[in-house]
Formats: sequence, structure tokens, C-alpha cells
Amino acid sequence: MSIRLRLTAWYASILAVTFLLVGLAIYWFADQSIYGGMRDRINKQVDVMRITADYNFLDGIDLNVGGRGFEEEMYAQFVNYVNGTIKVTPNLGGIQFPYPKSTDQIKPGFKHITVEGLPFYVYEGPIKIKNSNKSIGVATIGVYTGKEVLFFTQLKNILTLVSITMVLIASSIGLFLARKSLRPIENVIRAANQIQRGSDLSVRIKRTGPNDEIGQLTDTVNEMISRMEIFYRELDESYRAQRRFVSDASHELRTPLTTIRGNVDLLEKMWGPTGELEKKHIDEAMKKEMSLEALQDIAGESRRMSRLVNDLLALARADAGVIMEKEPIHLRPLVDEVIRRAQFLPRTAEWITGDLSVLDAIGVNGHKEYLQQMLFVFIENAFKYTPEGSVTIDAIRHDEQVGIRIKDTGIGMDREQVPYIFDRFYRADESRGIIAGTGLGLSIAKWIIDEHYGSVEVVTAVEKGSTFIIWLPIVSSFHPTLE
Repeated sequence: MSIRLRLTAWYASILAVTFLLVGLAIYWFADQSIYGGMRDRINKQVDVMRITADYNFLDGIDLNVGGRGFEEEMYAQFVNYVNGTIKVTPNLGGIQFPYPKSTDQIKPGFKHITVEGLPFYVYEGPIKIKNSNKSIGVATIGVYTGKEVLFFTQLKNILTLVSITMVLIASSIGLFLARKSLRPIENVIRAANQIQRGSDLSVRIKRTGPNDEIGQLTDTVNEMISRMEIFYRELDESYRAQRRFVSDASHELRTPLTTIRGNVDLLEKMWGPTGELEKKHIDEAMKKEMSLEALQDIAGESRRMSRLVNDLLALARADAGVIMEKEPIHLRPLVDEVIRRAQFLPRTAEWITGDLSVLDAIGVNGHKEYLQQMLFVFIENAFKYTPEGSVTIDAIRHDEQVGIRIKDTGIGMDREQVPYIFDRFYRADESRGIIAGTGLGLSIAKWIIDEHYGSVEVVTAVEKGSTFIIWLPIVSSFHPTLE
């Protein structure tokens, strides 16, 4: 038998004995209280009775009962052994109490009797001639106890039912408490087995008990598992990030490197010592034109690789946990400078400046260069994916946050793609291979927004354009100065 069952059995046994003793005590006290009162009533009735014996030449001795009258609920019966007559009180309704056959069988005292299914509590005693010990009859005086018998039957049933129910409930609770008390040990064993198998390091032992030896053991094991899980997750995340970086970077660098290598091979064939293209009878003007196109391709791909490397360095700083040095900045001059410089970016859409009046007296705690870089990412994206139409920038305010809104009427995107657009190297399927880009700009922008404790809201639909709202917390005590 397990420790849980043994503890439960002992607990249930002790509780059952306790309930039995308490139930017997309650029953005994109720019996003494109720039937003790009846005995007092019967004794008082006996004290006020006057029984006299009259001599009758025909019948011998007649019994006469005098004194004060009987109570309404008091019943009496007098048996005369001399002439064999029986007298009963009128309220007895023709019922006769059982009585001894002779005076020798009379046993004075109180007792319970049942007559025709009716319960009574009676006192039975001999009737004696005055100044003589000779008994000539027997008197039976009692009280109807139907209500009392019903009360004690119900009391016995209630005590029995309550005792059994409470023992069962207490046994169940005791088994639960025993299991709960010993559960920390089971949890320690289970956790140790899982650590041994290396299946799940996220499981923790629940600490619900006091700070005893088991609790201290639980804390120690939990701390050990937590450190192992952190180390394992960091190592696994590092491996996954490294594999993802190598895969994505290789994919993005493959195209420009292939283009550069192809153009270099072309130049070597045209101007190299072997002069393979000389045999093709290519004239000097065509060679110069082809060389210029190759150099332009090389320069363009070199710029693309340079931007990619810069973006990767920015993300590397983010991964390294670089902390930006922030200070209160007046937003309006910063946004105005971004708007001025943005009009010189390559674009085919109209560049519209909306209402920026809410920025006049608003400042944020941030880094100026990074905030400008973040805004340029969203603006360049809007220009890139808006072949025709317009790109609008304005500002709004909500409570203690300011929102810089950049809205375009470009190609938009599917709403299902929104959760992924800030992932590194992610590009919508509609734009991949058609519109140039590395897929790192929005990742960098999201990192800058997070470092400024802000958020970004995206509203988009296919062929209906996209709207980005960059929310930044306002510096409440900021007062702009004239520049």
C-alpha cells in the first residue's frame, strides 16, 4: 500500500471513531433531556394523585383515584387484582396498557411500551393499602411519545448519514491532500526523468507547499532546469539564426555576384590578352558601348551589395543589443528635413505633404539619425511600390502618442502578408523578382521603432495602396526652442 493510501486510511479511521463518539454523545444528551422532562412530569402527576380503597361486600375492594386532574397528554391505567377490574383515564380512548399478571411480577420504574403501534413512556408501580406493604393493584401512568420516537429516529438517521458522508468526504479530501503533499516529490522525479531523456526542458515543478526541504529541493531543480533551458534555447536560436542568415544572405548576394562576374568575364574577353571577341569582328565602337554597359551593371550591383552589407551591419548591431543614445527631439524640424530630402529620391509618384501642424509642439525621446533612417525606409518603400499615383505624409495624435502617417496609392498587398513584412529578407510574392530590394529595410525600421518604444500600424489592400502609421510616445515635459 502506498504512503498516500496509508495516510488516508489512518485519517478516515480516526475521523470515523470521532464521529461515532460525538454521535453517541449527542443522542445520549438528547435522550436524557427529553425523557428526563417526561419523567419529571410523570412524577409530579403521581405526587398529586390520591388513591383510596373502599370495601365492597360483593366485589371486595374498589380503587378510587382522587386529587387534581390529569394533564391532557397524560394517560393512566389502574388494575385491581382483588376484583380484577381495570380503570383507565377517558383520554386513553379504550386502549389498555400491558400489566403484570400478579403483584409478584410488578417491577416499579420507567419504561418504553408500544400499544397497538402507539409508543408510550410510562411509569409502572404497585398500589398498596395504607400502613401495609400488601399490593392490591398496579398503576401505569404514561405519556404518548410518537413525536419523540419520530425525532430520535430522524436524529439517528441524520447522525448516521452525516457521519458516513463526512467520513467519505474527509477520506477523499485526505487522499487529495496526501497526494498534493507528496506531489512535489513525484514532480521532482518526473522532471529528473525528462532531463535525463532530454525531451522537454520547458516543464517546471509547481511550487505549492511551504518552504520546507521539499520546497527548497523544488526551487533548486527549477533553477537548474531554467538555466539549462535558457542555454539550450540561446544555442538553438543562435544556430537557427546563423543558418537563416547564411541562407538569406547567400540568396541575396548570389544575384549581384553573378551579374558582376558575368560582366567581368565579358570585359576580359573583349580586352584581355586572348582577345577572344576579336575573332567575332566586333568594331571598336561596339566594344566601348558593351564595356560601358558592363561597367554600369557592375557599379549598380556594387551599390546594391553595399546597401545590403550596410543593412546587415545595422541588423547585426540590433542583434548585439546596441543601446541607442536618445535625447528629447523636436519632431517638426526632423520630419521637414526628411520631406525635403525625400523629394530627390527616384520616384514616379507624386510626393504630397499633408497636415503636420500637430508636430509643432511635440517632442519625442529618440535618436535623430535613426529616426530619419526609419522614415526614409517607409518613404522609399512607398515610392518603390507606387508606379503611379501619390505618396502622402502627414501626422496625427492620439492621447500621449504621435503618429507619422505615410500613405500611398500603389500596388498594396494581401492582408495575410502583413504579419511577415517585418521579417528579414521577406518580400511579397508579387514584388519578388520584379521590384529590386533586399527585404531588410522594414526589419531595420521595426528595430528602430521598438528601440523608441513605439509601434507601427499597417492598413493595406491589393491594388488599393498601403498606409503605415508610426506611433511614438510623446515627451510630456518637452518645450521646443526656436532654431
